[in-house]
Amino acid sequence: MQLEVGAILEGKVTGVKKFGAFVALPEGKTGMVHISEVSNSFIEDLATVLTEGQEVKVKVLSIGEDGKIALSIKRTLPPQPRQQGGPRPGGPRGGRGRSDTP
Repeated sequence: MQLEVGAILEGKVTGVKKFGAFVALPEGKTGMVHISEVSNSFIEDLATVLTEGQEVKVKVLSIGEDGKIALSIKRTLPPQPRQQGGPRPGGPRGGRGRSDTP
């Protein structure tokens, strides 16, 4: 598959750092998945989720003029249903609305 923005590819994790993971892509290219693009849930320690040698599906987010490739794992996952929150404190306007009485 051609390496272009929006493409979904299979790759292999080659390194895991605090800020993200490096992924080997086809054609000898390497891209990086920022920690915020790994999961829809908060991740404190990326090493608890990804390991070197792990096969992952990634989406190409951007390809910089300098050749840096930004990837996302979470954008290849099925969409999650939106959470239904309870009522906001202070009513529907969050307690910051103006009063209708003079």
